[in-house]
Amino acid sequence: MTELEQAQNQIAAASRQNDEPASLLQYRLTARKMMEKLRLPKMQRFKYQDWPLIAHQPLTWLKSNKDLVAAEPADEEVIKITQLGQSTVHLQIPAQLRQEGVILTDIFTAACEYPQLFDRFYMSAIKPDEHLLTAYHAAYLNAGLFLYVPKGVVIDKPIEAELIQDNTQMAPLVSHILVVADQNSKVKFIQHLFSVGENDNPANMMIELIARDNSEIDFSSLDELGKHTHTYFKRRADIGRDAHVEWAVGIMNDGDTVGDMDSELLGEGGYANSKMIAVTTGNQKVGINNRVTNRGKHTTGLINQRGVILENSELIFNGIGQIIHGAHGSQADQQNRVLIMSPRARGDANPILLIDENDVEAGHAASVGPVDPHQMYYLMSRGIPRPLAQRMVIRGFLGAVLNAIPSQDVRKQMIDILERKLAHGQQYQ
Repeated sequence: MTELEQAQNQIAAASRQNDEPASLLQYRLTARKMMEKLRLPKMQRFKYQDWPLIAHQPLTWLKSNKDLVAAEPADEEVIKITQLGQSTVHLQIPAQLRQEGVILTDIFTAACEYPQLFDRFYMSAIKPDEHLLTAYHAAYLNAGLFLYVPKGVVIDKPIEAELIQDNTQMAPLVSHILVVADQNSKVKFIQHLFSVGENDNPANMMIELIARDNSEIDFSSLDELGKHTHTYFKRRADIGRDAHVEWAVGIMNDGDTVGDMDSELLGEGGYANSKMIAVTTGNQKVGINNRVTNRGKHTTGLINQRGVILENSELIFNGIGQIIHGAHGSQADQQNRVLIMSPRARGDANPILLIDENDVEAGHAASVGPVDPHQMYYLMSRGIPRPLAQRMVIRGFLGAVLNAIPSQDVRKQMIDILERKLAHGQQYQ
């Protein structure tokens, strides 16, 4: 028996143990076969190929200690789901939303109980055969969430998802979030990623947003995975006619991170605004591709990335705006700005425009450098100590993304983490 056959037999046994439908098992087996030929994705000016992003161990099901998670929210109107490792610890959704047809559950329950929706949309935006890490994800999926918002349903309160990597155990986190906003629906989704425990594990985190015609999705994410986690993330939105997607992402991980953000403007009049901040400290290495592709006519794709680099760390932003032939009347604009706070740090901001249509508007801006000395002089001349003055300037620099986060609580959390990382990094400059 070959190594591939052994791996597929083990995956099949684990899938049966988890009571998975045949369609999901077939996804797994096909993806495991793809892994034999696929390679890691390339990232411009960033090397990560020697990172331990794939756990060479069988697909297993582990229960986590629920005592590691805070108590359930007291407010019954809060919409929230919490996963610790592979275990769904809390799930709270008001009865009114259930009556309207809103589905919020773990990814495996969705595969079993809502097969028509799951089979239609799962891995429809992100394909398993894109590269080695997408195939690995499809083969060894062990956690995730599913949200479906029916036609015409508007959810006023944000849906909160708390995903916790359980590093008290030796197991990777391979998590998939699938959000489907059907026609004329609206939803706000807030994700908070963090980890507990001291074991070294990879995290392979993927998100698919399916924004159907005239729908709106506001997606915010606070990424706070620990120093023992090597992270690969892939987040992609398929955006229909006159649909609207807003990304607001804070990359505050303490470990090495590489990832892709993609917005596919498929239908006429679609809109995507991809906002991101990243702060690196210590010896961290972070590389991010942020891409918006205009495929439909009269679409708008915006990118705004801002990063702060401290100590010996490295941060690479690649902003990629692409207008496909035929997408006339479209707009692509991006800003990529990086502050370097240490002479030992390394950073780059690479704006890339790929334009294959004449009747369009496209532009980019990029900057890499230290804090503006005039701003520092102004603040310090008024008696503000240098470390505090630096943090004030940085807060203002990152404000374009921070202020876009819809939840005040998440915004405060992100600012608190930012202040902590900045204060820590400044100690060693």
